[in-house]
Amino acid sequence: MRASGAVTRSTLRQQIADALRDEVLAGRLQPGREFTVKQIAEQYGVSATPVREALFDLSAQGLLESDQHRGFRVYEFTVADYRAMVEARTLVMDGVIRGVFQEQSPAQQTAYRDALVSVRRRAEEAARAARGGDLDILIGYDLRFWRELGALVGNSYISDFLHRLRVQAWVFAVPYLRGDADVRDWLWNGHAELVTAITHRDRDALRVVIDDYNGHALSWADRLASGDPARPGPGTQPPAAGGTGGPARAKS
Repeated sequence: MRASGAVTRSTLRQQIADALRDEVLAGRLQPGREFTVKQIAEQYGVSATPVREALFDLSAQGLLESDQHRGFRVYEFTVADYRAMVEARTLVMDGVIRGVFQEQSPAQQTAYRDALVSVRRRAEEAARAARGGDLDILIGYDLRFWRELGALVGNSYISDFLHRLRVQAWVFAVPYLRGDADVRDWLWNGHAELVTAITHRDRDALRVVIDDYNGHALSWADRLASGDPARPGPGTQPPAAGGTGGPARAKS
């Protein structure tokens, strides 16, 4: 029974962390928003222990800040932070690209091709959502796309690091994108072209797509740095496109 209880608590901890991360990504928990363990525990009707553990997990992922006296606060990433994320991602992706062209055994080649089938499906869905300006759908598929793509190199540390960078980048971007009438112009949709280049093991084409991806992000950062659009303030963002489905908003 003790083992079963441990599993239940661990699962609840993960569920709360996932729900709060989704709230942040959807823009319903905005940067700078403060809340306490007690407020979140009451919101979900659970004890404080799994909530505290979930909040510390999100803090370790760089999404929250903790304060001994004030509780927790959604981290406010800056344009400089975003640029640093893009630079870090570029360095890691260089390693991923090198991994794509390593010699593989027949068994590895078969597993690689099978994995690419799933990655392509994610790519097509993400690109479709980007072209349609559907931010909520895009975020989910984009995160899964890059996680599965990172997994192709067979190194969980690389995959986890890329995923963390992507989550942080979306947390930074969402407040701006939700208030931008030209959102479709700033949503990168080259996912399928990236998979095609990998599938054909076309080094030059792959480099072109990756450079376009990073250049797109840095161009957007330049625009933000110039104040277009202005940084959103607390309470200025509209609700998520699909409504406020999901956990209720934490009380401030």
